[in-house]
Amino acid sequence: MITVPVMADLFAEGKEPDILFWVGSAGSFDDRAKKITRAFVKLLNKANVNFAVLGTEESSSGDAAKRAGNEFLFQMQAMTNIEVMNMYNVKKIVTACPHSFNTLKNEYPDLGGKYEVFHHTQFIEQLVNEGKLDFSNANLDINNITYHDPCYLGRANDEYDAPRSLIKAIGGVNLVEMKRSRNNSLCCGAGGSQMFKEPEKGERDINDLRTEDALETKPDVIATGCPFCNTMMTDGVKHHKKEAEIQVKDIAELLAESLGL
Repeated sequence: MITVPVMADLFAEGKEPDILFWVGSAGSFDDRAKKITRAFVKLLNKANVNFAVLGTEESSSGDAAKRAGNEFLFQMQAMTNIEVMNMYNVKKIVTACPHSFNTLKNEYPDLGGKYEVFHHTQFIEQLVNEGKLDFSNANLDINNITYHDPCYLGRANDEYDAPRSLIKAIGGVNLVEMKRSRNNSLCCGAGGSQMFKEPEKGERDINDLRTEDALETKPDVIATGCPFCNTMMTDGVKHHKKEAEIQVKDIAELLAESLGL
């Protein structure tokens, strides 16, 4: 049984959570990404974080509309969300989606949405530093993990260390870097909307090329910090017919599993 408080219910009781968990479109509706949402909620509950979600009051962040060039739709979606969040006096937001993270953090302030925004790996790292989560006895029955940097977390927001420090916190696992990593990382294609359309004419699909980088490290797991990257890398693993040997998992899933949650 997973406890997920809803903002409207707490508001009706006169309560105010410390942080809003912005679930995002993928985390809400995509069956694979829902598992990432559940894993992160388990970690929040384990750390006794006073959080809530917007539930049916959460709309698209507007990221997809803005990247597609529809500024009018983006502003309409963003203003709706800002009105809801300001009504609930939201100050801090955490999300497992780097696309939402980038939009909420960098593009909402100009429209009146000024919040302290965290990617879930940053927030989990903070919980570890505060002693609210302890992975010193955590363990996974795997050896090698390689990590794929999501573009909207890495290059767009310069966050490379938090995901890696969390992977290294799990006992018994070895983080193996790809030849292209951190600010030299290769996009998996999701950030360029390849997940939502047919690829342009060419010799290779970009997620196949990025998966090839990962496979060179001989990983047991390809870790990601983005539900869209997760889909693209999973498709790449299937293209290379390696799905029986290699899993693609979000860092929140690895951490939750390492604690037996």
